[in-house]
Amino acid sequence: MPHSGTRKIYFSFFMFTADLRPTDSAYTAILVSHLKALTAMGYHGFDAHIAPGDPGGDLQAQVESYRRLRHAFDAAGFAEIPFTTNVGTTRTFDPTSPYAEQRHQALRYLKSRVDITSILGGENTIMSGPFLYPYGVFPTTDDGQGIWSDALHAWMQPRYAAARDIFRELADYAATKKVKLAIEPVKNWETPGPTMVSEALDFLDGAQAGACGVTIDSAQVVMESQGPAVFRQNVARAVAQNRLHYFHVSAPDRGAIADCWIPWDIMLGEIEPVYSGPYLVEVFNAIEPFESSMRMTRRRFWRPGEDAPVAGVESAYQVAEAALKTLRRELDAHASKARQRA
Repeated sequence: MPHSGTRKIYFSFFMFTADLRPTDSAYTAILVSHLKALTAMGYHGFDAHIAPGDPGGDLQAQVESYRRLRHAFDAAGFAEIPFTTNVGTTRTFDPTSPYAEQRHQALRYLKSRVDITSILGGENTIMSGPFLYPYGVFPTTDDGQGIWSDALHAWMQPRYAAARDIFRELADYAATKKVKLAIEPVKNWETPGPTMVSEALDFLDGAQAGACGVTIDSAQVVMESQGPAVFRQNVARAVAQNRLHYFHVSAPDRGAIADCWIPWDIMLGEIEPVYSGPYLVEVFNAIEPFESSMRMTRRRFWRPGEDAPVAGVESAYQVAEAALKTLRRELDAHASKARQRA
């Protein structure tokens, strides 16, 4: 059982932004300051959301802008620091669309995101996120009524079927770039599907999409799954198919990790023996677009260099450091219990 110091732990830039703004040199300097602070704490790598950008924009120009951003990070002394990415599809870039032209437009978009992921992360990095069905796009009937429950599942099935060919080609392309694809199920009040790990695995069974796998997120599992027994079944199923590509450590309220409601014994008891990849500490800060999309009522963790300090409110760095200490402590506690059982 490895010591927590040997386990790679990454930090999500959702604490700071949902858009790296790669053409903004002043903002790049702020990102570099965050990298310096977080690597000094002991984080090994980072996860960054790749914003959709202008729907009519030049995808290749977007790719090149991230190449320049990676060069800026390298020049600042972070050439050895890996990145993973978080990617979502949109109404415009929808691989589940019933229209072939739109599906292929989505494929071009997703390939560009694979390219960006490769540029930022190098070989054997991960592109994770809700990139199967467009995030937050809830279907309605012609008269504007929401589609729910059994009707929603029936509505989603042909959408998933339409995406199969796209994902087979995307997985083949990602393999040439040595990028792992990891579909992340997201809870049902954020998006209509997939909302559970089993749904993502069911899609991949039908798509036969090469090395495409899944992300398991502790917050999504606690808030959306059916319980510990199903969690164990899904982990075992993903591992048997070599599809467990990423694990996100996130509090159910998406806030601070320290003293949160993560069921550590259950989570680590299943994940630690079978997973060798990095753990991602994911804290969603009260910034746009999360304030509105996730209906955040808690105060923002103020971001050094971006926000004025707020009396009585923790800084983003304090929350990040406490999260790292908490995760390491829980990993060590789990390892100790495992040794005792052995």
